[in-house]
Amino acid sequence: MASAPQVIPDPVRERLLKAALDNFLSDDYHKVTTRLIAEQAGANISMIRYYFGNKEGLYEEMIRETLNPLLEVLNGQMLDSVNGFKDFLLLYYDTMANRPEFPKLILKVLALNQGPGRRFIQQLLERGRTRGAQKVENLKSGGHVSSSLDPDILRIAFVSLAMMPMLLKDIFEEQMGRTMDEAFFEKLAAFNGHLFSTGLAIHKQV
Repeated sequence: MASAPQVIPDPVRERLLKAALDNFLSDDYHKVTTRLIAEQAGANISMIRYYFGNKEGLYEEMIRETLNPLLEVLNGQMLDSVNGFKDFLLLYYDTMANRPEFPKLILKVLALNQGPGRRFIQQLLERGRTRGAQKVENLKSGGHVSSSLDPDILRIAFVSLAMMPMLLKDIFEEQMGRTMDEAFFEKLAAFNGHLFSTGLAIHKQV
């Protein structure tokens, strides 16, 4: 069986996405211009139109590129058992540690309707919800969790454990007097993963 063709990264497109991420996370959507993004990416502004259509298209692709690694987990084997939640939490913390403003951006778009992309983000999250629900059904059929477990309850509990440390990262670091670095997030993922899997085991027995 032939392997899938390898996708060769486009350096100009990658630079535009990185510049967009840096700017949209540090400033309000309406203050960020495509000219500024193109200049920081070392590209002609016409390349934004070529790759993304317009500023909103670039904004949406930036969000998709950031969230896709997390959504793709729901297609793989990481969550085939409850122990995989620890690894999923660590993946989330690692993904967001380099861009801690990203969860705040998502929250602003969804809760405060700031900037475009509300419907687009909701579509991505609904895709994650649908895939996650299938994972829960697989866990149920495999006897890993109780057959009465509500997948929406599970999803909200997981999102709470994942997002809150990133949303309040600055405040937590100030209170603790230390940095939430890679080692810290590894310990947090291990603890929250154990907390989560233990809770599911108890739920299974009830």
